[in-house]
Amino acid sequence: MKFNYGGQAVLEGVMMRGQRHMAVAVRAPNGEIILKTEPLQSKIYTSKLWRLPFMRGLVSLWDALVLGTQTLFFSANVAMLDPDAPQGSEQNVDTEQISGWALWSTMAFSLLFAIGLFFAAPPFIATLAFSWTDQHIAVNIAEGVIRLAIFMGYLWLMGKMPDVRRVFMYHGAEHKTINAYEADAKLEPETVQTFTTVHTRCGTSFLLVVLVVASVIFVFMGDLSFIWKLVSRIFIIPLVATGAYEFLRFTAANYRFRVVRWLAAPGLALQKMTTRQPELPMLEIAIVALEHVLAADGIISQEEYEARRLRLPVRPAQPVRGNSGAAA
Repeated sequence: MKFNYGGQAVLEGVMMRGQRHMAVAVRAPNGEIILKTEPLQSKIYTSKLWRLPFMRGLVSLWDALVLGTQTLFFSANVAMLDPDAPQGSEQNVDTEQISGWALWSTMAFSLLFAIGLFFAAPPFIATLAFSWTDQHIAVNIAEGVIRLAIFMGYLWLMGKMPDVRRVFMYHGAEHKTINAYEADAKLEPETVQTFTTVHTRCGTSFLLVVLVVASVIFVFMGDLSFIWKLVSRIFIIPLVATGAYEFLRFTAANYRFRVVRWLAAPGLALQKMTTRQPELPMLEIAIVALEHVLAADGIISQEEYEARRLRLPVRPAQPVRGNSGAAA
């Protein structure tokens, strides 16, 4: 089965994940491309159990939470380099894995924020707004509508922030590069630029499917107290997420069929809010990250990879202390 390459936009860069390695390329303030690479040695990547249907959806969540957080920290470290340093000069970038305390506290804060905004606030608001009725189905439907409205509003507000808009441009660069690779096109910025910024396996589409399906399920869960509503929603979301991941894989593999295109259309439309047209230097970043994982997986030869680096050189990240370990 063909491996589905994908990644994530970070601050002034793109992370790509392959079968055996991850690579994150970031544009330093002085214009250099800094490349950090790591083998994926954790059991969640090497065990066959995690490649099974529905189990692999949990790997995708792990990537978004753990690997995504690690690469965001790295890109933030690169952003603090000296913008006046000559290209090719020695600049130390801290490539150490962030401490367990920092990683898990960051993830805990992010999860609590998401739970509060998308799963605690909607039933609370819906219960208050419909306190005059005992029709719990109407209250649950209102909860779903409020949840989707909050989600859309959150994306809209985030897109108004200049730094986030640049991340959305790198998100577009990631999608264009994956689309070009899957179309067997040349991985050159001018060619990659001709492809679309949307992709059927995007995390934005994934989130929309999760919220819509979960909201439909919640409608039929009856009249629960607020605490039990919150507990049930937190418990059900991971189960819905594994199904949503399989749905995205199905739509990506069968997009040639009209009915599948109809199913995928809302998610693709929503991606217009989380992607922007990238600049050519941003596409260079995404191409560098993807080419590394392709070389690590043997999709392109090492000689071809090295020849491409002569045309578009990068500087490997130099750790402040120790060596980069295995990711996650």
